[in-house]
Amino acid sequence: MIDNVIPYIGGEEDKSESEPHKIWGNIVKGEIVPRRSPIISAQCVRVPVTDGHMAAVSVSFDKKPTVEDILSRWQDYEGDRRASGLPSSPKTFLEYIEGDDRPQTRLDRDAENGMGITLGRLREDNLFDYKFIALSHNTVRGAAGGAVLMAELLTREGYIEAK
Repeated sequence: MIDNVIPYIGGEEDKSESEPHKIWGNIVKGEIVPRRSPIISAQCVRVPVTDGHMAAVSVSFDKKPTVEDILSRWQDYEGDRRASGLPSSPKTFLEYIEGDDRPQTRLDRDAENGMGITLGRLREDNLFDYKFIALSHNTVRGAAGGAVLMAELLTREGYIEAK
């Protein structure tokens, strides 16, 4: 893996395109009914870093917002309010970092103890409306930390009994 980038990760592209639709969907008769939009197209590559998932994102809107509108929404975003104040919940869910060279895995993956998302390089795009870079800690925010935060939330909501 050292000194190499692998242009395919089995199952990651399909998962990256379909999982958000499940999260944004609804539960009907005990079944998840995924949303059909927005359309997501993903291309995933494996890069040798210790931790971190980075996405190069291009987006289009029905009504194009200003850069200031986007930055304001990111700054004000709190995540699911039910998770507010939980021990693992980030105080700042999204952090925008100025500079053409940010975010970087080594410098920014541990934002909010690894539970925050760092964003950067927001700029207009010549095909879509905007493009930007997003970074999350793949084990802390992803697998392990996400599971801990979910357990904390389920305990607060009364689905798990605290001991």
